[in-house]
Amino acid sequence: MFNSVETIFMNTVRNLEPKLIWNHFEALNKIPRPSKKEEQVIEFMRQFGESLGLDTTVDRVGNVIIKKPATEGLTDRKTVILQSHLDMVHQKNADTIFDFNKEGIKSYVEGDWVRAEGTTLGADNGLGVATIMTLLSSDNIPHPPLEGLFTIDEETGMTGAKGLDPTLLEGSILLNLDSEDDDELTIGCAGGVNTSVTRKYITCDQDDGSVCYEISIKGLKGGHSGVDIHLGRANSNKLLVRILYSLRNIDMKIGEFNGGSLRNAIPREATCIINIQKNDLPKIENRVNELFEEIKSEYNSLEPGLNITISPIEFAGQVMDEIDQRLIIQSLYAMPNGVFRMSPDIEGLVETSSNLAKVEIAKGQFSLTSLQRSSLESGKVDITNAIRSTFELIGAEVSHDSDYPGWAPNPESPILKVVEDTYTELFGEKPKVAAIHAGVECGIIGERYPGLDMVSMGPTIQHPHSPDEQVSISSVNKFWKLLQTVLLRIPLAES
Repeated sequence: MFNSVETIFMNTVRNLEPKLIWNHFEALNKIPRPSKKEEQVIEFMRQFGESLGLDTTVDRVGNVIIKKPATEGLTDRKTVILQSHLDMVHQKNADTIFDFNKEGIKSYVEGDWVRAEGTTLGADNGLGVATIMTLLSSDNIPHPPLEGLFTIDEETGMTGAKGLDPTLLEGSILLNLDSEDDDELTIGCAGGVNTSVTRKYITCDQDDGSVCYEISIKGLKGGHSGVDIHLGRANSNKLLVRILYSLRNIDMKIGEFNGGSLRNAIPREATCIINIQKNDLPKIENRVNELFEEIKSEYNSLEPGLNITISPIEFAGQVMDEIDQRLIIQSLYAMPNGVFRMSPDIEGLVETSSNLAKVEIAKGQFSLTSLQRSSLESGKVDITNAIRSTFELIGAEVSHDSDYPGWAPNPESPILKVVEDTYTELFGEKPKVAAIHAGVECGIIGERYPGLDMVSMGPTIQHPHSPDEQVSISSVNKFWKLLQTVLLRIPLAES
């Protein structure tokens, strides 16, 4: 249940315009909906469609399809598929007490922005879902035949799009509502693949008289590993490995390492427990403090909240063998991270990148999760092979999963011209038309339904996949005006 303060926050958002969109968004944000655990939100959407008396289907993997006939005067138009994903990234600040499995997102208004208290907001892609819900539930908004496609698990593998039944949809135009700049139309995206690494290591007892300390990195911005990777933000895992590598000539053994969480989020926090001799503490503290100043100077303008601390901690577990520790830390240090190659053909577009998303070292087991993206299949293969080679040199097991294709841009797309011309007419300037380094589901859906004419659009969302996520209220109004007008201009079915 919400307490009184939370209810104020909720009602403040519910009073925003357009009210139907914000009310659907708040209702959706009451539902826990992490990737791969979307059972509650699937049922929520099924009941929503059926309550409206609309043709509602849940396919074998959990995607929800809700169809609505055209309003009067638009029955002769092409059928439009409106698509968004149901899952959201669950991230919170370390000092935020919040149970994503039980609590609703606590959103509030600050100026032109809607934010959440200490967690991700779920505007990615909850506002797209809420917008489609508004069109499906309205009885006074003119539109052509609509098919609402709500996919699952977009954030951790796009398995919903991959498993989409190729017989359920009839539309020839797809409007994906998962872009994050209201002045940009997306017509292409990168493909991606997860790379996971595991390796057992030898453990040993702590030396008699030794002590344990925790090195902690906090306060980084993090962000979306596709949209924000070119910004050069710090990766907490890479920073912590850099510190540990610098301590290699001191008698130091690792007890545990825990950094990052989700493959598509740049990690913001990381901690490591180290076991040292008491008389080595001054040397280690000095080195850590030196590195803190060094790193802080490097990231002064990018990461003003960066904080690195070293503090005593009780730890009774075993620590890493010296040889295994050296191999693992050196491999992590060598692993490619960040922008690997910029596109030589499209100015400003990241072609290939890697995100060292999660590292765990504990009780004899080392593991990491990472995500590689590229707009070229060959680039994706190249960077994953570089990572594979790095860790196979130390005898680790390397695997790849959740591979998905990119979306090749079509600058001659008919629906792109409709949206582009409508935007220019409404707002007095041309929109940006671009391919992005993030992944959207259009490439996969296009494989399931060849010939779809597709474009992606959406309101302005900043800092997705982090607790700083926020959406512009004015941009939601702008996006909503654009979408309604575009739906009035869908071509005739025979054209």
